Amino acid sequence: MSTGMIVMLVILVILIAALAALYFFGKRMEKKQAEQKEQMDAVAQTVTMMVIDKKKMKLKDAGLPAVILENTPKYLRRSKVPIVKAKVGPQIVTLMCDAQVFPIVPVGGKPIKAVVSGIYITGVKGIRGSLEKPQPKKKFFDRFKKQKD
Repeated sequence: MSTGMIVMLVILVILIAALAALYFFGKRMEKKQAEQKEQMDAVAQTVTMMVIDKKKMKLKDAGLPAVILENTPKYLRRSKVPIVKAKVGPQIVTLMCDAQVFPIVPVGGKPIKAVVSGIYITGVKGIRGSLEKPQPKKKFFDRFKKQKD
């Protein structure tokens, strides 16, 4: 066997081992995510609120309780997360929001019913009428395609 063939076989074995490791790691993470989703659904409540402001900001700048920052892994503390400031009853509360729900949340005088699990908003419904869904952003290559009339 030539050295080139040996090198190719070693690279192939390493790639197969890496793919197998990623497969099993992904399965384990999928199970963890399903368990966390079940726990969140078990403690979820429907709350009427009026959204004052919504932004994507860093956790440490969001004004969340110190306990949340302590329990967050260090590598995630600098990442931007969707934050919603809302009036729930007589008090103003800072909440985190699900990434899929964040664009739908209306800002201003429109009251909403939100499904809240702890400080995490997992769902939103409009009280008076439906909520407007924003237009999806155009993808890079879609910008160059001609629009059909």
